Amino acid sequence: MVRKLLVLIMLICVSNCVYAADAHLDNTSALEEENTVTEAEIAREQSIQSRVNDIGSKLLNANKIQERINFLYDTRAEKSLLEIDSTVTRRQVVLYDDMYKFTQNDDEIAAMLARGIVTAQRSYMGAMNGYSSAVKIKAAPKKFEMVSDKIAVDYMVKAGFNPLGLITLIHKSCPQKRFDRFSNKNLTSKRLAVIYEYIYTKYPYFLANNTYLENEHYQNFLLTSQHNRKLLYEKIKTGSKEELNYE
Repeated sequence: MVRKLLVLIMLICVSNCVYAADAHLDNTSALEEENTVTEAEIAREQSIQSRVNDIGSKLLNANKIQERINFLYDTRAEKSLLEIDSTVTRRQVVLYDDMYKFTQNDDEIAAMLARGIVTAQRSYMGAMNGYSSAVKIKAAPKKFEMVSDKIAVDYMVKAGFNPLGLITLIHKSCPQKRFDRFSNKNLTSKRLAVIYEYIYTKYPYFLANNTYLENEHYQNFLLTSQHNRKLLYEKIKTGSKEELNYE
């Protein structure tokens, strides 16, 4: 009886040892897998950060922007629009992952960074280390949005990027609201029409030699902007200088 009890105890001990060994192997494998994933994520973030730095510096240098501005790729989501934009206070252009995922080429990345540069430059203007500029932007966000888009186009062209990338980026990433009367943003369709008119009149080369004609997103923009573009063509035909009321 005692012998049987000893054998049973030995079997239980062996079983526990085997279970512990298996558990250790499982934990080790899980840890190795987690480390591999982490290393891959770090490598991806470093690659994106390097790309953002290169494009951002190219924009700054080509446009001879003397204010010191740096760039950060952030995997977090963009903060609420109700908060003060840190770009205009910290002098740092932050490219959030929830916007980066919409980019497909260097033109579109340059479009985001160029708009951020416009905002960051304001941090060198006004009192309270740029906070006054942030307040002014919040007080008239629609006007500043339109102005920023146009300056971004200028910065992109001077740095050798195609400004149509700004159109495709906004077309993909910004939803179309029902109206903008009580909003702090312009209707996306109106915003795109203003950008298109600006490129049409100031940089017609990019439309005459359009490398985006085969781009599905640009084609969809052409499809959905027929009414606004018709207004533009009529304005040009009649020689009118009036500001169009785009829809």
